[in-house]
Amino acid sequence: MLGKQTLAMLGLVAIAVSPLPAGRALASGGGGEGEGLHLVKMEPIAVPIVDSDRVAGTLNFQLVIEAHDSASAERLTAAMPNLRMAAIAGGVEFARLDASALRAVNVADLDKTLTGALKTVAPDLGRVLIVEVGASQN
Repeated sequence: MLGKQTLAMLGLVAIAVSPLPAGRALASGGGGEGEGLHLVKMEPIAVPIVDSDRVAGTLNFQLVIEAHDSASAERLTAAMPNLRMAAIAGGVEFARLDASALRAVNVADLDKTLTGALKTVAPDLGRVLIVEVGASQN
């Protein structure tokens, strides 16, 4: 039986991976202005996994950023090129140090790395949700 926190996270992931228009998406909380879930979807990212000075594989991931409110979501959407650059830089760093094409991706560590990288660009973002991740050999 799954715990409440696990079910809540699965619900967020289900919302995050559902088809969304490019850019900002909102889920209504059924209340007044500023309530609800404010998500900003990023396009998929692929970075090389380098091992012993050679490209050994590819780390692929897709992110959805949770904003605190609709104004934050608008700012994050406007800052998307810088957020994407930060996510790529964080992904490259993670792939260089912690990823292998031959083992499962440590999503908790990847989340920590990407959240830190994205918060340098947008300190007011809520959470970074990893909705898809995988590593493959070349």
